[in-house]
Amino acid sequence: MTKLSVNINKIATLRNSRGGNTPNLVQTAIDIQDFGAQGITIHPRPDERHIRYQDAYDLKPIVRTEFNIEGNPIKKFVDLVLEIKPAQVTLVPDAVDAITSNAGWDTITHQDFLTDIIAEFKRNEIRTSIFMDSNLSLIEAAAKTGADRIELYTEDFARQYALGNKKAIEPYIKSAKLATSIGFGINAGHDLSLDNIQFFAQNIPNLLEVSIGHALISESLYLGLQNVISMYLYRLQ
Repeated sequence: MTKLSVNINKIATLRNSRGGNTPNLVQTAIDIQDFGAQGITIHPRPDERHIRYQDAYDLKPIVRTEFNIEGNPIKKFVDLVLEIKPAQVTLVPDAVDAITSNAGWDTITHQDFLTDIIAEFKRNEIRTSIFMDSNLSLIEAAAKTGADRIELYTEDFARQYALGNKKAIEPYIKSAKLATSIGFGINAGHDLSLDNIQFFAQNIPNLLEVSIGHALISESLYLGLQNVISMYLYRLQ
């Protein structure tokens, strides 16, 4: 079964919009795990517009499943991850002013940088994943960085699937097969939803984990958080 890690950035966005601590991010993470999700994901950004760096410290003692911290490995982020020591760090090349992640790594241009960063994380026994487009040459280059996994950036699949183009899955199948053949574990995320997750998971070989935030929290406004998590888990069987 593919594991479900819930990205709780949107809970933090709602909290921050009014100040205070409602909704309570820590309690929400506890509840999400109680509802059956197998991981908690956060993606702190330098401006802390949703997840604050302090949230990582507050969440550490209560995440009993898999703690996944995503972000661009600037010094502040690297220092945070090395101190928290989550189960997994996912490296994402988002710009400081990015609204959301919008591209995977160029693992040829940034190979030396990624190799050095990943080596430091692995010395600290933190599993590393690289956010990647479905680009075979870049996936091949990623193998030289020492990463444990790649996370397939799925926005294009989700957009095309919504238009009825099921062939949009094909580049992701090829990417997953190649990545598996060179020793990577496969994660995926971005715009996956209740509408497309089952089709995606059933077609991607060796899919270990999906990280879902925006769609899952949005769907929960109508259907309830516990119910939505159960619906994802059913589709990921």
